[in-house]
Amino acid sequence: MPTGTDYEQQLRNASLRVTKPRLAVLHAVHAHPHADTDSIISVVRADLGDVSHQAVYDVLRALTTAGLIRRIQPSNSVARYETRVGDNHHHVVCRSCGTIADVDCSVGEAPCLHAADDHGFAIDEAEVIYWGTCPDCSASSSAS
Repeated sequence: MPTGTDYEQQLRNASLRVTKPRLAVLHAVHAHPHADTDSIISVVRADLGDVSHQAVYDVLRALTTAGLIRRIQPSNSVARYETRVGDNHHHVVCRSCGTIADVDCSVGEAPCLHAADDHGFAIDEAEVIYWGTCPDCSASSSAS
């Protein structure tokens, strides 16, 4: 896991000021991949004390815009954040409990899937969400 110094360097490399809220949010997202905003706010508040919802939302937006974190939002789910960026990976989501896990690109390099008709777009990324039941939910439903 990166250190505080690593997070500071990431912010500087993205031309962002190093602030305690930015460092705390980066750490929270790294420590809790696929966390939702409320979970991130809880982790940041445990680290820094009183931080407003708006401050965390602003930091999440700035970090996403800078490409330091990625925002995903599976169907019927709230937005979630992760620090794995730039590799065009996908996700698998449990229909029962909502757990999300990373899935590497299905074939080759980005975009790793090719549209049958690109409609003239220069496609550089493909986003796939696999849906199913996680091992824990599968085990509990077969035990019932």
